[in-house]
Amino acid sequence: MADDQNYGRSISTNRQGYIFLYIVVSILLLAGLIFLFKSSLFDKRTVNAKILKDEILLDEDLIYSDNTQSANSWLWEFGNGDKSTKQNGTYHYSKPGAYIVRLTVDGKLQQQFPVDVKEVTAAPVNADTLITVNGPTQGIVNEQVRLEAQGTARIYEWSFGETGRVDVKGPTALYTYHNPGTYFVKLNTDKGHPAYHKILVTNPDSVFNTMVTPGEGEQRVIDDIRAHLQAIANGADFNTHYYYLVNKYFCGDEKVTVNLESNADKKQTDFYSYCMRLTFGGGIYVDEAQITLKPKSTCSSLLTVKQHSATATPGIKRSK
Repeated sequence: MADDQNYGRSISTNRQGYIFLYIVVSILLLAGLIFLFKSSLFDKRTVNAKILKDEILLDEDLIYSDNTQSANSWLWEFGNGDKSTKQNGTYHYSKPGAYIVRLTVDGKLQQQFPVDVKEVTAAPVNADTLITVNGPTQGIVNEQVRLEAQGTARIYEWSFGETGRVDVKGPTALYTYHNPGTYFVKLNTDKGHPAYHKILVTNPDSVFNTMVTPGEGEQRVIDDIRAHLQAIANGADFNTHYYYLVNKYFCGDEKVTVNLESNADKKQTDFYSYCMRLTFGGGIYVDEAQITLKPKSTCSSLLTVKQHSATATPGIKRSK
């Protein structure tokens, strides 16, 4: 009888041991599955970076940019010991050679780019064959950007960097970006070397928190205002650009004072009247646009603009 009881207790103890083992194994398997699931999610985020050209001359700058989703930190290593923590920028090599540029995003995602830096041996480009690009350096998602080729050619092929193909043909190009980011527009012509133009495209609701902070933030605001005024002068949709500026920088006040210097002529007007005149002027180029804030406010009380027309030289006052 005692042996039966001991045998029963032994079976019970073994059964409890198996149950405990099953629980431990199940927990380990569940933890493994969770780890694999999280890893698969993180693996889906890949680096979305680019360099403008993988072959440059020694007197050229390497232009680099990154648009990786939800990125917070960047480390660019240029293959010679130099580094940068900027998201976008330029770098100048001091010696020719083959380099490997490596980008590390958020301390773990990486991408490499081979770059060949060559000595400058070619003859200077003839000014008669030089093609350049004129247009804004900033744009907004779902709003039209206008770029113009400066110089004479028979073939003009524009690639705006979003589709990976030729988007527009002709000396004047109109294009609408559908995603924010830093893009490098490439213009191919029959004159040999392509021309490039860098443009920053942002969402309509993005607001620069450093609107009046000295330094880079202030320059971004100046460029932003100038780009939207230039878009109005170029014939883009008036309401889109006008109300963007009114709401973002002037707190809805359309009668903000504008101090205008145009071809060395100075005058004062209000913001609405100034923008309306831009639409009729034709050939107007906005050179500078700066704002002055109201005391203890984020609203601007004054806009100072310098501009010139295509038929006059900036800084030369016309005779009356």
